[in-house]
Amino acid sequence: MDTSQDALHDWKSRESLAEAMIPLIGKLHRDHNVSCHVYGKSLVNRSVIEIIKAHRFVRQIEKEALEEKETFPVIEALSGMAPGPAHIDVGKLANLYRRDASYAPMKEFLEGKIGPEAGRTSKPLPEPQDIVLYGFGRIGRLVARLLIAQSGSGDILRLRAIVLRKKGGNDITKRANLLRRDSVHGSFNGTILVDPDKQQLLCNGNEIQVIYANSPADVDYSKYGINNAIVVDNTGVWRDEKGLSQHLNCPGAAKVILTAPGRDDIPNIVYGVNHEAIEKDSSIVSAASCTTNAIVPVLKALVDEYGIERGHVETVHAYTNDQNLIDNFHKKARRGRGAPLNLVLTETGAAKAVAKAIPELAGKLTGNAIRVPTPNVSMAILNLDLGKETTREDLNEFVRQTALHSPLQQQIGYTISDEVVSSDFVGSRQACIFDSRQTIVRGKNCVLYCWYDNEFGYSCQVVRCVEKMAGVNLLLLP
Repeated sequence: MDTSQDALHDWKSRESLAEAMIPLIGKLHRDHNVSCHVYGKSLVNRSVIEIIKAHRFVRQIEKEALEEKETFPVIEALSGMAPGPAHIDVGKLANLYRRDASYAPMKEFLEGKIGPEAGRTSKPLPEPQDIVLYGFGRIGRLVARLLIAQSGSGDILRLRAIVLRKKGGNDITKRANLLRRDSVHGSFNGTILVDPDKQQLLCNGNEIQVIYANSPADVDYSKYGINNAIVVDNTGVWRDEKGLSQHLNCPGAAKVILTAPGRDDIPNIVYGVNHEAIEKDSSIVSAASCTTNAIVPVLKALVDEYGIERGHVETVHAYTNDQNLIDNFHKKARRGRGAPLNLVLTETGAAKAVAKAIPELAGKLTGNAIRVPTPNVSMAILNLDLGKETTREDLNEFVRQTALHSPLQQQIGYTISDEVVSSDFVGSRQACIFDSRQTIVRGKNCVLYCWYDNEFGYSCQVVRCVEKMAGVNLLLLP
């Protein structure tokens, strides 16, 4: 038997199925606001090779492989059902179908899983929600990429404007170039056209107005046909209610989300844990910090399962835009030293911020941070005393099940590889990825390692908060 020919035939079969999936996935996304995933990895606008690699990834976290011939029937059946606006993990559904003893037809199986949502054709919102980005730095540009990529049929969130301070005559062209090319996250997936006369960007069909202003008081969104907008303030200039309320005084603006820890009584939201605190009449909320978003989901799962008596959080954090390339003045201790040249020991407010999302941990955690000479992807090391004894195997399996099959599946990722390094997690959509190979357990004490893309993963959490604030309620299946 020529095994090389068998292997090549198998590969070509996988390629053929992946190619056949692409138009079905695209139609579901454009026409029905359905995004398809395989164990958390998006299949929307992905290449044949990326779809195959998403399937191969399943072998790392499940005890058996997942093949394209198993997911294709799921996607094919969904495309004929119009399931309504949803995030659907076709990989997990395929595995559930494989384990189902009834051997029901695929459509009947899916209708049972989707329930009354099956065949729903109503829009997720009465009218598309206008979004404005106030500021266009690292987080702003990534949120823009996400909003543009997720525009689908245009019935949910629409990025309508970006507010900036003008920094030169060719400002809009330079801003477009920063959106188009990114040294960490790669090229923009699509096309960007610049109209300097109208001061607009046209990104994958999304017409985005660029507004130049020195403060919120200078902006009238209604002049551009923008109404009832959610303003995503990613400048970090204002973090209290008084400062952020300036946005609410702008004609056309209705609500504000801050992409930094909020002060005063502003709710600090970690989506997946306390996002229900965003109510219909909430006008100002904070999406907390990247580190808070990384550690809170894992801590919440552990509190509920084991209890936590006390702990320390040490973050090994990529350097950030507020640090200096070479030694220069900085108002905070040590951060003035050259970021690409040093490990910089500094403080983090994430440990204290945890209590806003998990009140039972108030006063139980301490924290510090080390800024390191890498541009993105960080790690949180959790040294915890649990409420009861466990084993390394049991704790890892608990987190694996939580990452795969709990309401926290969008927030917690899981890896069993002993070869991964920080750059492997660039572009991760989860708030953190649990490194099971490094888990240490001694009775009630455990040391856990959680990777997180402090830029993209956090931006995904911000967009989830925006959806919640807009009243979007998408089916999450399974």
